[in-house]
Amino acid sequence: MFKAIDVLTPGFIDQPLSAIWSLISPLYSVDESTWLQELLPLATPTEQERQNTTTAATQLIQQVRKDDDAIHMIDALLLEYSLDTHEGILLMCLAEALMRIPDADTADALIRDKLSVADWKKHLSNSDSLFVNASTWGLLVTGKVVTMDENEDGTPSNVINRLVNRVSEPVIRKAMNQAMKIMGHQFVLGRNMKEALKRGHGFRDKGYTYSFDMLGEAALTQQDANKYFDDYMKAITAVGNDGYQGSNSPSPTISIKLSALHPRYEVGQSERVMGEMREQLLGLIRHARSLNVGITIDAEEADRLELSLHLFKSLYEHPDTRGWGQFGLVVQAYSKRALPVLAWLAALAKQQGDCIPLRLVKGAYWDTEIKNCQQRGLSGYPVYTRKEATDTSYLACARFLLSESVRGNIFPQFASHNAHTVAAITQIAQHSDFEFQRLHGMGDALYNTVIKQNDVNVRIYAPVGSHKDLLPYLVRRLLENGANSSFVHRLVDARCPIEDLVHHPADVLAARSPLANPHIPLPADLYGDERRNSQGFNIEIEHEWSTFSDRIKPFMQTQWKAGPLINGQLITENVDIKSVLAPYDHSETVGSIGWANADLVNDALNTAAQAYPAWRDTPVNERATALEKLADLLEENYGEFMALCHREAGKTIQDSIDEVREAVDFCRYYAVQARKNMSAPVSFTRHDQRTIQMTRKGRGVFVCISPWNFPLAIFLGQVTAALAAGNTVIAKPAEQTGLIAFRAIELM
Repeated sequence: MFKAIDVLTPGFIDQPLSAIWSLISPLYSVDESTWLQELLPLATPTEQERQNTTTAATQLIQQVRKDDDAIHMIDALLLEYSLDTHEGILLMCLAEALMRIPDADTADALIRDKLSVADWKKHLSNSDSLFVNASTWGLLVTGKVVTMDENEDGTPSNVINRLVNRVSEPVIRKAMNQAMKIMGHQFVLGRNMKEALKRGHGFRDKGYTYSFDMLGEAALTQQDANKYFDDYMKAITAVGNDGYQGSNSPSPTISIKLSALHPRYEVGQSERVMGEMREQLLGLIRHARSLNVGITIDAEEADRLELSLHLFKSLYEHPDTRGWGQFGLVVQAYSKRALPVLAWLAALAKQQGDCIPLRLVKGAYWDTEIKNCQQRGLSGYPVYTRKEATDTSYLACARFLLSESVRGNIFPQFASHNAHTVAAITQIAQHSDFEFQRLHGMGDALYNTVIKQNDVNVRIYAPVGSHKDLLPYLVRRLLENGANSSFVHRLVDARCPIEDLVHHPADVLAARSPLANPHIPLPADLYGDERRNSQGFNIEIEHEWSTFSDRIKPFMQTQWKAGPLINGQLITENVDIKSVLAPYDHSETVGSIGWANADLVNDALNTAAQAYPAWRDTPVNERATALEKLADLLEENYGEFMALCHREAGKTIQDSIDEVREAVDFCRYYAVQARKNMSAPVSFTRHDQRTIQMTRKGRGVFVCISPWNFPLAIFLGQVTAALAAGNTVIAKPAEQTGLIAFRAIELM
């Protein structure tokens, strides 16, 4: 691991690009506490910086709270119904779900379900906002049916069904949909570029400029991708031909999501990305450059970061882009790889002699990144697990971006709604070659003050699109605004003391022990003390893939031999030997299998029956421990099973990983269940009313027959369940995948 502070060393970005690139991928899931120790010196302010930042942030917050227009109606609503209240969560669920429900009947049923279980009355008159109180009255009226006439026929559910039907769910549904449109108006500048440009004139007159974002991401079909491509082309044309002369602010730009432009924007399809998708982007770049409309590539999920950097480099070095200086991208500070990514981009720009506009954000997919890693059983997280760690990383990255060594090669664009972050950056900056950015509908009062007090540009990231495309973006904004811990929420909440908002994140983080959040377990520890999560690997990340593939390569030429196993002994006599061919290439031999005859089957049945009493009486813990040992052996032999699943079953590498993980999970899960259930006495009452207690035990010999498409997971799932319960097993794998099954039984 390199020293983070080294990025400020003169000449650091003069290294070969390959040398700096090699620093990026190993940090994907690096130990969080160790890496934060590296970042803290970069983020920690001098004493003078700390004092100046605290003073400036305090003054900013005071000014915002004095501003009568600081709290939008949506801000007021989210303050009252924050996500730490039962009602706030219900509103969030209702708002999110109503946008996706296609039919009226289901929407009405959802409204009945949600509005009947909340205590709306306690929120009445808590807010000074007429909008909030009117909204609460509406919710109270529809929710009032829970208690109104309750004595007539008893249950609130009967009352709400009768009285809400009287009010009419369609009326409520229309009102809720209208409320979502109001929220959409708050966070989305316009339904189309014409409307967005017109609505933006007022802010441009105040000195702001825009980066327009066409709503829509993650194209699932080529038709989707073509639609988004056309939207971007039209947006570039609209901005380039706008001709608005009412402001001296910088020209607006367009932000682009790569996932919207190709249905297979993923590492496994990198050839198509670097071919088809690259040509699409070059078309957008040529069009944008001809109209002098800057383009910024938005950041998305962590798995795509390295692929997006390869693509950016290819586009940036293309003759149609060289010398333009208006082709930029976004980097997320909550990524552990953020700092070396910035250094690599600075080196790329310096090598070419150009400038890269670079938007530094904190990150918008945190929940997804955490849950994705837990579900996939990865070694760690690509993002930080504390908010103050992300803020610390942000300021460490900002110090690098504002250093003299990258001036002229990187144009920093700092996106934040945190007054302390804004104040810290103004203190770090030794020059004014940067701009701030904010989201449309957020941070108005904060940046109105910043523009008045500082000679700095502010760009508004403004989504444009129809109501139906709003959902993913709106949910992220509602979560950011509605979380009671968010700075956006607390900034306008007069009940929150200002001194609580101006602590330097590096100081807060340094006081933590450990630096990583102990309440967010690593993926391996997802199930606590009960069992260990199965181990996965992220093959989208260069460093992880190269390490993992080294475990597979030794087995890509192996020739396996298998045959009937009885009582642990391989039978080689009187068996029919057959070659095993790879299903994707019949010229490739994977190994050979000896097939059993009827006599061997009878021998196996007799052996299993004879062994049954001893295995049934084996202590539960001993049986469970054996299954856990098998799980460990499967993971120790991961590379071999990857090669086997690929070569014999024709599975992709990712499918092979999932196959082994499921088998491992079965082993550990059934071990836990055996300890829980098999040793616990079961009570039941006989026909003569006598209560009898007995311990669960096995039933005898089980025959487990498994399919070819899950040659390890379902095969072992059946076998381990039967063994855990104290039964003996005859295991018969699918004919197509006998080598995989044989190797698993060998380990058993």
